[in-house]
Amino acid sequence: MGRGIALAVAAQGFPVLLYDLNKEVTDDAKKAIEKELFQAEEKKRMTAIERKDILQGISFTRSLAECRAPLIIEAIQEKQESKSELFLELSGFNTDETVYATNTSSLSVTAIAEQTPFPEKIIGLHFFNPANRMKLVEIVKTKYNADNIIQKILAFVRRIGKTPVVCQDSPGFIVNHVARPYYLEALRLAEQEISDPANIDRLMESAGFKMGPFHLMDLIGNDINHTVSCSLYEALGRPARLQPSGLQEGLLKRGALGKKTGEGFFQYAKQEAE
Repeated sequence: MGRGIALAVAAQGFPVLLYDLNKEVTDDAKKAIEKELFQAEEKKRMTAIERKDILQGISFTRSLAECRAPLIIEAIQEKQESKSELFLELSGFNTDETVYATNTSSLSVTAIAEQTPFPEKIIGLHFFNPANRMKLVEIVKTKYNADNIIQKILAFVRRIGKTPVVCQDSPGFIVNHVARPYYLEALRLAEQEISDPANIDRLMESAGFKMGPFHLMDLIGNDINHTVSCSLYEALGRPARLQPSGLQEGLLKRGALGKKTGEGFFQYAKQEAE
């Protein structure tokens, strides 16, 4: 997700610094970005000059102290404490004008913000996978955000060619709240052997959905999708209709996370998984 956001922003001419502690992660991100841009050039979606300009606009670092910018977007693991701690560390290297955006898909932005002394500077900026292609971005505001911060983020999202939707901080925001039945009802149909994932996907795609629920869960990552389901289930008081799926939990136990591991509800070729 982080490299997708970096590519989306750099493609619109903004300088981007992509950070991770792990060199292997930053190396993989660089290779994936280069591959994506080369494919775009081959398909005549951009020129060689445009490709080179975008690549030159993205830098990589393993030093948190180098992460200084007017806007910082985090896309780390879905743990509230980790996100709050990261923002606290970053504040030591940045000015009072810096805005910190969390790409969380399921955690409370308010709770993340309240674990810092500057909650007014933390906002939700929820991109969708793949971030460089998907147009929608949810701007999740809390009671601490002043209107000028929201307007700045709105302008930024529009500048990078995305479609912003502002919403209040609430479980699942808009998209993940609405999407839970799409995934969970499909999972129940498969668990009860009413139909199988391939047939359910074909049916939903024939009805107009761009991607069936099982292929979509594999694309997102079953670990991420399941985490969102669990978070929403707990936040809304454990309603039966939102109970996470045992079928998906089984995939997680054997490491079948979807396209990124080469196996999920479906099998994927090595190059497709990469």
